[in-house]
Amino acid sequence: MQIEAFSELFPLLMAANPETLEWLLSVAVEHEYPANRAVLMEDAWGNAVYFIVSGWVKVRRLSGSGEDVVTLAVLGRGDFFGEMAILDESPRSTDVIALSAVRLISISAQRFIQTLFKDPQLHHRMLQLMVRRLRQTNLRFQLRHQPPAVKLANTLVSLGENYGQEVQHGIEVFNIPFKDLADVTDIGVEETAKIMEKLDSKGWIKIDTVGQTVLLINLKQLTHLAGKI
Repeated sequence: MQIEAFSELFPLLMAANPETLEWLLSVAVEHEYPANRAVLMEDAWGNAVYFIVSGWVKVRRLSGSGEDVVTLAVLGRGDFFGEMAILDESPRSTDVIALSAVRLISISAQRFIQTLFKDPQLHHRMLQLMVRRLRQTNLRFQLRHQPPAVKLANTLVSLGENYGQEVQHGIEVFNIPFKDLADVTDIGVEETAKIMEKLDSKGWIKIDTVGQTVLLINLKQLTHLAGKI
């Protein structure tokens, strides 16, 4: 991967200087995983930072018995994970699973921390993105009493804004399984299925189960439903 493409793909790295980007690329390790494969197990947290080159992953919270599993977040192309565990060495009870075929780049914890100390612009940018994630968590908390359709619209709009690909008739995102979509939205699975089917019938979205995509056709209406206008 060229330095320019590396910087453009990952918002975290846009502020980094060329020397930093060159160094990170030189020590990066590439990974590929098929759908449903564990990308990062709970005992591996804190070893590296992972950057998503393509595909989609979910971050899950595990119970002590491993029977109660909840999806905390869905991440796509251009995002990263593992940075919190580098700063916080406490035991983890989460793992990361590939929702689709996924390509990743990893950088070891030690080397990434060294880079943060050497490049203050990258350090500042990382803090900005971490604050942004905290704001998204706060928004989810604020929405807890909103109707399920409003909450789901917020999730769809956020996925489109953060990871969606512009195509001819709208914004395309991965067709996330209803269980995972329900978890990150904090609503029931049956509610999720009904709302998605209704949005499809209204022509606001188009679900392609074969291509495993959801096309956000009427983003304006979805945004209005989400209460962001």
